[in-house]
Amino acid sequence: MNLYSKLQIRAAEGKPIRVGLVGAGKFAAMYLAQVPKIPGVHLVGVADIAPDNARVNLKRVGWQEDRYGASSLDAACAEGTTHVGDDWHTLASHPKIDIIVEATGNPIAAVDHAMYAFDQGKHVVMVTVEADAFCGPLLARKAQQAGVVYSLAYGDQPALICDLVDWARAAGFEVVAAGRGHKWLPQFAQSTPETVWEHWGLTPEQARLGGLNPKMFNSFLDGSKPAIESTAVCNATGLTPAPDGLAYPPVRIDDIPNVMRPIEEGGQLHHKGQVEVVSSLELDGKPVPYDIRVGVWVVFEGDTEYIRRCFNEYGVQTDDSGRYACMYKRWHLIGLELGISVASVGIRNESTGTATGYRADAIAVAKRDLKGGEILDGEGGYTVVGKLMPASDSLNLGGLPLGLAHGVTLRNPVAAGQPLRWTDVTVDESLLAVKVRREMEREFGGGLRAVA
Repeated sequence: MNLYSKLQIRAAEGKPIRVGLVGAGKFAAMYLAQVPKIPGVHLVGVADIAPDNARVNLKRVGWQEDRYGASSLDAACAEGTTHVGDDWHTLASHPKIDIIVEATGNPIAAVDHAMYAFDQGKHVVMVTVEADAFCGPLLARKAQQAGVVYSLAYGDQPALICDLVDWARAAGFEVVAAGRGHKWLPQFAQSTPETVWEHWGLTPEQARLGGLNPKMFNSFLDGSKPAIESTAVCNATGLTPAPDGLAYPPVRIDDIPNVMRPIEEGGQLHHKGQVEVVSSLELDGKPVPYDIRVGVWVVFEGDTEYIRRCFNEYGVQTDDSGRYACMYKRWHLIGLELGISVASVGIRNESTGTATGYRADAIAVAKRDLKGGEILDGEGGYTVVGKLMPASDSLNLGGLPLGLAHGVTLRNPVAAGQPLRWTDVTVDESLLAVKVRREMEREFGGGLRAVA
């Protein structure tokens, strides 16, 4: 727990961690609000397809204009200021930059950015978890081969879950289950950008005044983002999904240990070592009291009478048998916490979560009856929703990764509720993201052949 002191040393020595940020949207803006207060870190450049919007965000979060007016990256390095532009290639190849933070939210572009950064010898913090969900295991391997670090972004729930899992295991506990909270009812799976606000609890006018993106918010509500984030957690921690994916049981925090234990012991887990998401709503729509809607949790096991007695002596919340206990964070701060990843990668050469295998997948499922010739609009949209499944099942199915289900044309009809396959769509096989995914299926398939 000495990242801050190490950052202070870097600042005192005049050797800051130099960072390049690609994408300057909501998540990035939250990080930008914190960077000026973090010693030993210099944000050299910001690259965005709309540089003026990036400047607006910098000003909005409190930056003075003279701090982001550098004429070039070289000038920014010399002056200790920040350059804003649209050239991500130059940013990712600049010799003085150590870490690229990929925060575009575009999974296809994110793969391009990460692979190029690896080639340039740069570490990558991947905010765009959608990219990690469909090819994170291969990105992690490519980073290792390049001698750099590839990391999930602290502040987002996957990295925070990884942190809790690591804490439990490093303390000697077996992890029984881990995951996040969510506001969920089964009908939300068919939600669209037109219906999201009524389910979310905002009026369209409130959303408009807040500048909120309905498609992005709908990707959380309809279950796509939970599937994506759970995939990243599985592939980073070794935990695995239930055969049918996420169940979203409604659970109050105090009852997590009772619910997140195996079925044969009175809980709802398919198996020990499972990823799950718990709901903040009962099936009748009533709020669960003391929920963990925006938090993360881990359930671990006291496997001896002595440990279970310790749980009791120190007031640890356990199941009714005293065997299973829970630790949690009820909230997460998203981009405001991203500096933890930057510091961990820049100082320790350690990720805050990275894929170690291909164990889970988030595939596209039809939200409604789809017709041949329709163009899919990706997560949070009108056509598809994400579903978590074991990687072996995805490979056997030939399932279409949710991250690639955007802007592609259907070859044939797909009924509502049915998973989409590679064979159902026309995909541009020349895209680097598609090539990376295909390579990952070959390299990590465990002997299983994906359906072509």
